[in-house]
Amino acid sequence: QVQLVESGGGLVQPGGSLRLSCAASGFTLDNYAIGWFRQAPGKEREGVSCISSSIGSTYYADSVKGRFTASRDNAKNTVYLQMNSLKPEDTAVYYCATGVACSYYRIIGANYWGKGTLVTVSS
Repeated sequence: QVQLVESGGGLVQPGGSLRLSCAASGFTLDNYAIGWFRQAPGKEREGVSCISSSIGSTYYADSVKGRFTASRDNAKNTVYLQMNSLKPEDTAVYYCATGVACSYYRIIGANYWGKGTLVTVSS
């Protein structure tokens, strides 16, 4: 069964850090670009980051640049999003998705999606 599962969300204080994981089962992530998205309550889903399939080039939305870092461990079939200096406006459900390639921080041809993990930044 093809699945993407996000984990690592939770409640964190402003300025804190979390590392999200996006683990694949039923297929290998090697040949896919991976996009990270988020959707805050009452807002549309937005792209946050994209990591390419080949050399793992990373791209970030301006709102997270310098604070978030995407990485991939193909041996573990997992992609990560390290989130530092978190702000209340980062509160959202975070999703990962596979795709064909990155167009800057947006993914092209998203096909497989995870169900998301909730990140809440609050004091």
